[in-house]
Amino acid sequence: MNCLYFTRKLLNVLSIKINYCVYIIKILKQKIMNTNNRVQLTGNLGSNPEIKTFDNGNKLARFSMATKEEYTTRSGEKASDTQWHYIIGWGKMADRIEKDLQKGSFVSIEGKLVSRSYTDKNGQKKYVTEIVANDLIVNQKAA
Repeated sequence: MNCLYFTRKLLNVLSIKINYCVYIIKILKQKIMNTNNRVQLTGNLGSNPEIKTFDNGNKLARFSMATKEEYTTRSGEKASDTQWHYIIGWGKMADRIEKDLQKGSFVSIEGKLVSRSYTDKNGQKKYVTEIVANDLIVNQKAA
């Protein structure tokens, strides 16, 4: 009788663990199936942030950021490629950018990639791709 009791308890525990594993697998499948718009960049500010406060009190911070990739060519020469990115931050993120960043700051940014278009003063349609920051870390350059 003791053996039968413990066998049933063990099967019950295993059943719970299996159901939990199936649940976790379903969650992971959902996360993998969903698309994700997430960008992480580490680089230097190319200019002081431009801060704009709107009539409704909303604040926008905007700046350019350079990332540099160093690599070795097929011929063995060292080379580098610098890319420029446009970063914006709204509200509290704009406050942090205004307080903590300046031209040359070495920073890590996390956010999402956003593309938009507008018509300039001359009637020309312009396209812009920028990163909307939702987190930042001010880094110290390694000596």
